[in-house]
Amino acid sequence: MAVEKSFFRQVLGNFATGVTVVTTRSQGVPAGITVNAFCSVSLNPPLVLVCIDYNSTTLPLLRESKIFAVNMLTAEQEALSRCFSGTSEERTEHFCHAQYQTVATGAPVLDGALAFVDARIVAEYPGGDHAIFIGQVEALGAHGSIAFASGPQETLIDDTQKAPDELISPDETHPLLFYQGQYRHMVSKYHKPTTTPNPEYDGTIGKQAR
Repeated sequence: MAVEKSFFRQVLGNFATGVTVVTTRSQGVPAGITVNAFCSVSLNPPLVLVCIDYNSTTLPLLRESKIFAVNMLTAEQEALSRCFSGTSEERTEHFCHAQYQTVATGAPVLDGALAFVDARIVAEYPGGDHAIFIGQVEALGAHGSIAFASGPQETLIDDTQKAPDELISPDETHPLLFYQGQYRHMVSKYHKPTTTPNPEYDGTIGKQAR
């Protein structure tokens, strides 16, 4: 018996993920698509993968350009995620009015992203109704710093003279999350319980009440 698509989505929706916009530039025109099927593959060499629906209009652009950037979104960028997941004129004609720069490959890196990975496509594999693209990392950045595959880590200041904290969000910025079919925002950081004994603890936790 085949697994129903709706139940498949429902079950896998219990795995909370971050939200990204995968961008590329083909013949000078920027394009992007909202993606949460993204993960690291290898440290040596540094590889990542993204999965793109075969019906996506971004797919042929990725194949033509052979580059992509994965832009990890902040909680304040939900509107961008919604725009890049739709079929509006804002997305197809105006790149969702998103501001961006280029770093290594020429793929757009969105201003204010939580972090980014800039990669060249080195392989494509079939994955059911999606294409799996493997990208070799050329540059990546977070918290105001960028590292290039061919050189040391550095702070980015390019010809637009945009400060690093305008390109990449600071450390305290929260990510945009997706869980059970809805966007979610982090409320607070998790604090590991202390192992220091509480002087007011009376030993009753875990015991049957009397």
